[in-house]
Amino acid sequence: MWIGFAEFDYRLGDVHSLKQKRSIVRPIVAELRRRFAVSVAEVGHLDMHRRALIGTSVVAADRTHVVDVLDAVERSAANHPEVELLSMRRRILNSEDL
Repeated sequence: MWIGFAEFDYRLGDVHSLKQKRSIVRPIVAELRRRFAVSVAEVGHLDMHRRALIGTSVVAADRTHVVDVLDAVERSAANHPEVELLSMRRRILNSEDL
């Protein structure tokens, strides 16, 4: 079994409240979940108005599938003009590594 995860650190534009932040982050999370059938959630910078950390994970029988899915998720995550992707971190593990 192969496990892959990625974290995307975003800077949000002209956001002045957590409510505005949610209105930007929720659609990104929902799109990634719907398009790629991955687990995804806002995992950091929860109390900051202009920052968001979104994490996603995928489990598959082979490493190639995990890499392909994470590549597609990364391309989609970077393609949102309303936010600026500051950094991305990725890790892929075999269940034997745990």
